[in-house]
Amino acid sequence: MKKHDGLRSYYGLENHGITNVGEVYWNLRTAALYEEAVRRQEGVVAHGGPFVVRTGEHTGRSPNAKFVVREPSSEDRIWWSKVNPPFDPDRFDQLYTRLMGHLEGQDLFVQDCFAGADPEHRVPIRMITETAWSNILSRNQFIQVPPEQQADFVPEYTLICAPTFPAIPEIDGTNSDVCIIVHFGKKLVVVGTSSYGGEIKKSIFTVLNYVLPQQGVLSMHCSANVGHGGDVAIFFGLSGTGKTSLSADPHRYLIGDDQHGWSDHGVFNFEGGCYAKVIRLSPEAEPQIYQTTQQFGTILENVVIDPVTRRVDLDDASITENTRATYPLTHIPNHVASGMAGHPDNIVFLTADAFGVMPPIAKLTPHQAMYHFLSGYTAKLAGTEKGVAEPQATFSTCFGAPFLALHPTVYAHMLGDKIERHHVQCWLVNTGWTGGPHGIGHRIEIEHTRAMVEAALNGNLEDVSFEPDPVFGVLVPSACRDVPSQVLKPRDTWPDQAAYDEQARKLARMFIENFEEFADMATEDVRAAGPRVG
Repeated sequence: MKKHDGLRSYYGLENHGITNVGEVYWNLRTAALYEEAVRRQEGVVAHGGPFVVRTGEHTGRSPNAKFVVREPSSEDRIWWSKVNPPFDPDRFDQLYTRLMGHLEGQDLFVQDCFAGADPEHRVPIRMITETAWSNILSRNQFIQVPPEQQADFVPEYTLICAPTFPAIPEIDGTNSDVCIIVHFGKKLVVVGTSSYGGEIKKSIFTVLNYVLPQQGVLSMHCSANVGHGGDVAIFFGLSGTGKTSLSADPHRYLIGDDQHGWSDHGVFNFEGGCYAKVIRLSPEAEPQIYQTTQQFGTILENVVIDPVTRRVDLDDASITENTRATYPLTHIPNHVASGMAGHPDNIVFLTADAFGVMPPIAKLTPHQAMYHFLSGYTAKLAGTEKGVAEPQATFSTCFGAPFLALHPTVYAHMLGDKIERHHVQCWLVNTGWTGGPHGIGHRIEIEHTRAMVEAALNGNLEDVSFEPDPVFGVLVPSACRDVPSQVLKPRDTWPDQAAYDEQARKLARMFIENFEEFADMATEDVRAAGPRVG
């Protein structure tokens, strides 16, 4: 078995059962991986230097393909649910044996990384991929191992991404030929058939959601940044709600855009890069992210490119609405190099409300914060999951249900304790629709959202009066600098206010029905913090 260096670990692929393969490319740097990706015709180099790839049929996550192996070391901890359906361990062993046979004779790319910027809590991970570009994505998304540590690197968890390996539903018990299977006992993740990069990053997030809470660290689906004075803000939200856009603030320092831990020392990034949605990205509204789409080292997934000029068209959604850019944090000039900061001063819950009735910004009491964290209301946006073509109202507990390994109340109780202990102010920000529901109204202007978030983080709303929303009970400011007053009250933006009232009551009933799952586990004060109908 030939080996190409980069620096490689003494802990070889035979420890994973991988033998008799072709060339093995160990820990290649980005430029060398570019050369291999071009040579193998995995994509094309665009004007400015980004590498453009297509992920085929799968341009978003395949949530129905994810399974967790039910095995003794973890089965009493796992939140067995529709997001964590159990997988038989014997079937996993059979599938893995077949995967090992599938890899025989193939060239492989290995990237050893860390997940977690905090040295006390980082997890050594090994990414084994069939394609060079997926190795670039792994190198971008996670934290690179210093050269002097690579020889002695031993992974705690290993992910194998094999887009040419199909599951066989009749044999394996999967729902399709796509498989994303996590085995906590063997500390293995297998991704088969899909080459969509989000499966790699979210699989590792699922691992961290299992490992870190058991160490007393809250794992969070959030972005984070820090102000010049050291004040930290975190932004919870699902894909497409604005985590990346709002945290990439030229007036603040970016810690990270998607996944963080909150330890006794403060907040730390899980990743070494960003995975931004770039459809219709504006150079005026989002200059920092836009710039990354023109740079060497960025991988662009499913972005349309002119075959002659090699310039990308970020406005073209003919392949998918879910176009993506993965780039290292160093592409953002004002990033926090350590990936670490102190305890949050502000928490922002982001929702993209497709009903158009949630206020664009509201202050939350601690009990309301817990209610909305457990509810996790947003709209699934087009393209983020296979089969989602239009926004759909959804509740995703902890703003990240598909990636939770433990029961949601584990994360909720940890968050509530930290909010109380560190006196954190919480906000609800709607980046969705106003003036009517999706199809009638329009998305809230990002300039208005930025102004409201800036006012909240800078303390400019402290002297403003607040009124409770008549349906949702959250506290809505009477004024905000650079935001028209009618924007702050969504009912005032609707031409037909009776239609607004009907939609608000409809959404409130959905909140109440959804929260029944947590009613027995939440305190009376938290249960009472939700919306009211009638």
